[in-house]
Amino acid sequence: MQPRALHKGSAAYPRRLSRDPAAPETLWVSGPWPTPASDASDASDKRHVVAIVGSRAASRRALDLSRAFGAELAARQVEIVSGGAIGVDAAAHEGALDAGGTTVAVLGTGIDVVYPERHAALFARIRETGALVTQFAPGTTPRPGQFPTRNRVIAGLADVVVIVEASLDSGSLHTARAARLLGRTLVAVPGSAGNDQLILDGAIAVESPADVLAVLEGRPVAPPPLPEDPNAVRVYQALDGTPRDVGELAFRAGLAIGTCAAMVIDLEARGLVARAPDTGGRYVRLR
Repeated sequence: MQPRALHKGSAAYPRRLSRDPAAPETLWVSGPWPTPASDASDASDKRHVVAIVGSRAASRRALDLSRAFGAELAARQVEIVSGGAIGVDAAAHEGALDAGGTTVAVLGTGIDVVYPERHAALFARIRETGALVTQFAPGTTPRPGQFPTRNRVIAGLADVVVIVEASLDSGSLHTARAARLLGRTLVAVPGSAGNDQLILDGAIAVESPADVLAVLEGRPVAPPPLPEDPNAVRVYQALDGTPRDVGELAFRAGLAIGTCAAMVIDLEARGLVARAPDTGGRYVRLR
């Protein structure tokens, strides 16, 4: 299928994205997407769209989660959008494809430029049922300044934006900022510095595809399981949104400082608490 140019204001232009005043005037698309169900004006026919993004240098946990998010959401007819990059993006695309679902890769290059080159086969699979999408003219090669702009398109196409893993300077945070600016629902998986900061700033903490489905359906996310150790529960209950050091937490929980410190480490590993930035190592509850 030859690439098509979709012009803003035309019936074929994605409706979600068109609501962004800064949406690109032209989108280049290669693949059968958007379909009537994916971009219907009637809410009863419209499919949910979830953007899944995160670190290129992703951890094994993040890659496994991204693939699971893509697969389980796609199996429920949710369309998956990501950026076609290595790491989290590729895992989300692959999960959606392996589940027989639809996925869209928003590129930071021209529609005819394969970047990264290792994704030639992945992009060919995406084009079969979904699409490669870009605002950049054919022949445009990758340049750093193009990717933050691309990230806004990713957010603009989605109902919910999932940040799987991010450092404090990750490009995924551009997508998160765009999601907030555009009024999209932002969710993040606890456990990385950038994600923990997003949650402290108001993003919804999620751990599983079931949590994301709950967000899509307007249901509350299930509360996290607490450790079996009663000391860990006491420390968790002593935490709230106010940053507190281990000494204060030990006093509030009625525990020895050493015991409290061990419990905090366990809770942090479970994604229940995090160190608040710029507080000298004080902790806050994430969920």
